[in-house]
Amino acid sequence: MARVLITNDDGYLAPGIRALAPAIAELGYDVLVVAPLLDESGVGSARARMVGRPIRTVSDEEHGVTFTGIEGTPALAVTLACVGAFGPAPDLVLSGINRGLNIGVPIFHSGTVAAALTAAGMGLSAVAVSIDSDDPAHWPTAATVAGEALGWIAEEPVGTVLTINVPDRPLDQLAGVRHASLAVPQRTRLVGTKAPTGEPMVAIERPGTPPVPGTDEALLAEGFVTVTPIVGIREVPDDAAATALAKRMTGRSS
Repeated sequence: MARVLITNDDGYLAPGIRALAPAIAELGYDVLVVAPLLDESGVGSARARMVGRPIRTVSDEEHGVTFTGIEGTPALAVTLACVGAFGPAPDLVLSGINRGLNIGVPIFHSGTVAAALTAAGMGLSAVAVSIDSDDPAHWPTAATVAGEALGWIAEEPVGTVLTINVPDRPLDQLAGVRHASLAVPQRTRLVGTKAPTGEPMVAIERPGTPPVPGTDEALLAEGFVTVTPIVGIREVPDDAAATALAKRMTGRSS
């Protein structure tokens, strides 16, 4: 059976990863858990100071699964596992279960999603799974969805990446599974404010208007599991910028 790296951005002690890893192990996968020591939400694909620096790790065992925390980000956890720092490299990567939804174009700031994209950049397929609640009551629902998604991507071309959002409700109360487009950036707005103690702080404002039908935001609100295939940075096959710059540079090298 395939070896699966499970990581997250909420930290190796977070309830989401503690619910997910044993559920995946029960499916027969060879599970490797490597995740940040602390909450690394919103770090994107950062993996600073990676080369030439010892990285502190802490491990414990729960439900027959070893959980390893590293002093670093989700993307770093994926990188370390893929280069063999924790034994044989994984065949697949599963990131989550993230506490709280990951919707819209801003998912590219998410450490959860970035872990999956990092895996794709290293030649693996991956799934990022989030649950629509800051205080989830139904982790097993998201774990079940994650397991089914893992089985699907194992048969797909290398580099396949899915970001999935799961409603926080019992499995038999899900409305279904739907492909979802990413909600447009204008659906959320960052505003500057101050904390009660006076320090500057960023807050998120959400409009009161209904979400756009067919987006992850809208379908998740209707009770559907949302599935969105994604890719990382990709070049635009257009040489107009280079041609224009070359013309502007004409004569400057003489």
